[in-house]
Amino acid sequence: MNLILDYGLGNLTSIKRALNRIGADCHISSDAGDIEKADRIILPGVGHFAKGIEQMKERNFIHPLNAYALERKKPILGICLGMQLMTAYSEEGDKHGLDWINAKTVKIKSSMRIPHIGWNTLNFSKESILFPENDENAQFYFVHSYCIKSDNKEIIVSTSRYGEDSFISVFQNENIFGTQFHPEKSHKQGLQVLNHFLNYK
Repeated sequence: MNLILDYGLGNLTSIKRALNRIGADCHISSDAGDIEKADRIILPGVGHFAKGIEQMKERNFIHPLNAYALERKKPILGICLGMQLMTAYSEEGDKHGLDWINAKTVKIKSSMRIPHIGWNTLNFSKESILFPENDENAQFYFVHSYCIKSDNKEIIVSTSRYGEDSFISVFQNENIFGTQFHPEKSHKQGLQVLNHFLNYK
């Protein structure tokens, strides 16, 4: 089962439609019991970090998610806020996250308009199953005011630049994936990313 986890913040139906377009069956659920049954999980996200982590706690998601991702090493993809929730800490609400990667979520520091909305490219630093061709000309759709920073170069798949600020746009830590951009809004190239994730074992 491909599970889109509903923690109260996210563009669930647009992700479901994108997965359906590539012929994938998926299930949207807010039931913590479905986490253990899933073959793959997508953590969507649009909204506030502190609210997201609090609603995960209220729905009793934290323990089964930790078991799923850290102990069973099952594939999980965080999109936008879903990616940020995997970090250790966020300035947005001064809250600790899931702490799956050695990174923190910080406000974008740029003289350009915030939030960062629109199309941007990826500057690849390592290979990932999500991007077998590493096409640095491909563009993806971003909508965010906060971004991820980390000193752990090993997890960074790509960075992107917005004005003078550079941030992590994709990371991979073994079975744990994160994209700051929205693949479900990124047309053909975004659907390819989702398809590669669904084929990861």
